[in-house]
Amino acid sequence: MNQRTPTLLYIDDDGALARLVERGLTRRGYQVMHAASGEEGLERIRRAGAEGGIDVVALDQYMPGLDGLETLEQIMAISGAPPVVFVTASQDSSIAVTALKAGASDYLVKDVTGDFIPLLHVACEGALRQAELQKAREEAEAEIHASRDRYAALAAEREMLLREVNHRVGNSLQIIASLLHLQASSAAQDEVKAALTNAMGRVAAVAQVHRRLYTSQDLKSVVLNQYLDSLLEDLRRSAEGNRMSRLTLKAEPIEIDPDRAVAVGIVVNELVMNAVKYAYPDGAGPIHVELNSQGDDLLLSITDDGVGDNVKADPRSTGMGQRIVAAMASKLDASVERDPAHSGTRIVLKFGRLPASLGKPNTAAAG
Repeated sequence: MNQRTPTLLYIDDDGALARLVERGLTRRGYQVMHAASGEEGLERIRRAGAEGGIDVVALDQYMPGLDGLETLEQIMAISGAPPVVFVTASQDSSIAVTALKAGASDYLVKDVTGDFIPLLHVACEGALRQAELQKAREEAEAEIHASRDRYAALAAEREMLLREVNHRVGNSLQIIASLLHLQASSAAQDEVKAALTNAMGRVAAVAQVHRRLYTSQDLKSVVLNQYLDSLLEDLRRSAEGNRMSRLTLKAEPIEIDPDRAVAVGIVVNELVMNAVKYAYPDGAGPIHVELNSQGDDLLLSITDDGVGDNVKADPRSTGMGQRIVAAMASKLDASVERDPAHSGTRIVLKFGRLPASLGKPNTAAAG
């Protein structure tokens, strides 16, 4: 493909020298236009405008009307102006410094015989390369900004979709929990009622996580003290009579990922419901849920002051709660221990702040 012939605008009131420049640079592959004053040169540049009809300007310093520096200042104010090579017969270096500071791409000293024309050609070539590099840099920066904007828009859309998914999942799970509650209320057999109530609590534990996510600014983590507070309130509302009236929570505002928050919630649901059923055979008593940090680990405890090891095994028990706790502890990579020094029952889970794949390995075996 043929490359376009570059166009030079030579601004100089010396017509004879302008003709020498035209002949010299035409032989070197340029199309040369001449303007006899700064005003005429500015008009030509403005007419060329965004069409890019002028590729480079050679600008003389001493001219009637606008001089070179004044003309240069106005050229630099034109959007998309071509690069300028400043040309003068003066040996005063201060003019060169002023021109370069004002935006000129290069500076050279001319002579009346045209010996400077090869140097002008070199300067114009350098100015064109510099302009191409600047244009490429600006285009690259514009593309980077556009890519960032696209990424930000996609991230915002993804966050909105995730929030909507969590909202719908949370609503669906809440409907399921409500249906289980209705079914439990109408069940005639105690064991069926208990099974449905347990299932409702498990579903509600998961639903609470999704509710936290779609109402939170952060879709990547759940604040455990807020989550557990809402979860225990759900348990209080679903409890038989007033057996949950002394259910308390003491938890630090610790953030973990949603998957592990679900596991924590299900463990709390199972152990609290177990305490409600077996810790106080003659009525209700205190049940305490605590969550605190210990270095890089988290300690979750569910404590009652009930009968402890003296509890009689319920022949109707299926052991489902214990299996669920064990499964969730494995998901958390947690150890599960019973505190032998406590007169009632105190179950303690110890697990890392981060999943084992991200944090330090947890070598404690799950109970």
